Amino acid sequence: MFCNFDEMLQYASKLGTQKVALVGSEDEEGLRALKKAQDLGIAEPILVGDKEKTSQICEKVELDCEIIDASDSVEAAEKGVKAIRNNKAQILMKGLVKTSILLKAVLNKEWGLRKGELLSHLAVLDVPAVDRLIFVSDGGMVIKPDINEKVAIINNAVSFMNNIGYENPRVALLAAVEVVNESMPETLEAAAISKMAQRRQLKNCEIDGPLALDNALSEMAAKIKKISGSVAGNADLLVVPDIHSGNILGKSAIYLADGTIAGIILGATVPIVIVSRADVARSKLASLALSAISATKN
Repeated sequence: MFCNFDEMLQYASKLGTQKVALVGSEDEEGLRALKKAQDLGIAEPILVGDKEKTSQICEKVELDCEIIDASDSVEAAEKGVKAIRNNKAQILMKGLVKTSILLKAVLNKEWGLRKGELLSHLAVLDVPAVDRLIFVSDGGMVIKPDINEKVAIINNAVSFMNNIGYENPRVALLAAVEVVNESMPETLEAAAISKMAQRRQLKNCEIDGPLALDNALSEMAAKIKKISGSVAGNADLLVVPDIHSGNILGKSAIYLADGTIAGIILGATVPIVIVSRADVARSKLASLALSAISATKN
């Protein structure tokens, strides 16, 4: 279990270099993150985008690597995905390209990268007030998941966490309250998924819900509300009811709690680094480190 991104970066730097295809490489913050990842021995970049503009930024940030020229975002996405298919890179990274364009290439039936039944987003939060990294899903892909999609989201996240060293992550199914309320469908689904986990239909994790955010993260809050169990107060993964709550939770960690957020897409043959265009180089570096650890373990 990692306490913060610094620990994770140190660990990733000891595992060897992974090649990263940056799609839409006219992205200064992305290039700065790749430069740092290169210096740490985490990543070796392959840049895909406007070669002239990319070269100018590379000179500015002192990054030396291969550049694949692309005339527009669609071509860049195709060339980046095909670089993965041709084993030229192990990680796909979003630069200055729309997420929809990149994911359309990822899902291409002929040469795309889809593997699982569902693509889902996993955010990882490093917040000073919490003594460990907190994983959140899904705040970036599935708008309002039904119970089957929530199970797929959990499986994607748990598989990834198992792969980076979390043997039995504690999963909290979030809602506004910690009791089942028929007026709140999220609580009913959380209770059903918790029962499925008890019957070993979801494996390699511990699941409890519904849980409110306070009693998922705080042992004191859980104790006050008389909530017992291994997950209460000690959750590693927070599964949110919908994309809105996940997005707000992730961004509040940055703008209200002075935290850092990493983000990746799961369910493809390789990790896909996707963070907000407004996120700084450190967020992108943390996302790269996460993906590099997972790629090394595959």
